This record gives sequence, C-alpha cells and structure tokens, in this order.
Amino acid sequence: MSFLSIERQNAKAVIAIEDKRILLMLNNRDEQALAATTAKYGALCRSVARDILGDEQDAEKCINDALLAVWNAIPPAQPENYRAYLLKLLRNISLDRYKTKHRDKRGSGQYAEALDELAEFLPGTQNTEDTVEQREMLDAVARFLRTLPQTQSNLFVRRYWRFSSLDDLAHDYGMTVNHVRVTLTRLRKRLQKYLKKEGLL
Repeated sequence: MSFLSIERQNAKAVIAIEDKRILLMLNNRDEQALAATTAKYGALCRSVARDILGDEQDAEKCINDALLAVWNAIPPAQPENYRAYLLKLLRNISLDRYKTKHRDKRGSGQYAEALDELAEFLPGTQNTEDTVEQREMLDAVARFLRTLPQTQSNLFVRRYWRFSSLDDLAHDYGMTVNHVRVTLTRLRKRLQKYLKKEGLL
C-alpha cells in the first residue's frame, strides 16, 4: 500500500495529536497513525529529505519508505522520542538513496562534500551504526552547539546535519560563500578542541 496516498486522503481530517497517542495507534495497527504523522511532521520530513537528495520525487519516495519503516518497526520498537526516531529513519533512508544514486561520482554533491569536511577530525562519521561511542559523540556535539551564537549553530546544523550547500547558506544568511566557508572551518576547529577536552578524540 502507499502510505502517502493514505495520508493525502485523511490528513486534513486528522488533528495534530501528541506523539504518545500516535505510538498507541501504531501499536494498535491503526493506519490513521500514519496520516497523523504526516499531518504533524510532513513538512519537516519533506524539507529534510529534499535537502539531502535535491530532488522532490526522490524525497517523496524516501518519506513513503520511512513511513513504511515506522509501520513495520512499531511494534515491537517503542521509541521514547517519536519525532527523533522518525527523522533518523528518514535521514538514513535518504542518505542510502543518495549514496546509491551517486556511487560512481562519490566526490560530488553536498552530502559527500560535507562529510569529507567532517572526516578531517571525525573518523567514521559515515558509519550509521547506533553505538554507545557514537551517541556520546552526538551528545557532545549537541552540547557544543548550545555554546554557540544562534547563527553559527544554525550554519553548522544546516551544513552537517541537513547538507545544505555553501551557496544556499550564503544566500540565506546574507554572507559571502567565502565567509561561510571560513566560519565553518573555524567552527570545526573549535569543535575538535571541544571534543578533545571531552576525551572523545
């Protein structure tokens, strides 16, 4: 079945509800949970998938796959943070699709370029296994981002979490591309020092 078709038919009738209620509906195998998910998080999901893939049709396919993955995983999975769980599935699916499409031109695209930048001091960034070390690293990065001014934090997240291009960042924040590049370089160096201080590098 097409879960996007389901949500298009029903999303307008679904009032935004608490995530706990959506999880209960999933556990009860109620397909309205998918319509509720899309009504609540559809715009965010489309933005995340489009930023990674740069293609509307591919983004829609990945969202559909993510909804299917949610449907198949819950139950038995019982995520504490449904939004984070959904977005993690979507990002992994979108990144896998990107890598498949660009396998023969690995050096191209914002995904590969951004990860190459982080790979300078974060070995294994491309490993998506949910390990204790990786969770500790992500928690430390989150703490680091909270120490930054809002614009710098947004730049870092847009570049390395949603893989926005340097041109897009420059346009959105009223900066030159070179200014964005220099700012990100300085932020990476500051992050490296922070992670060393935390004993993670």
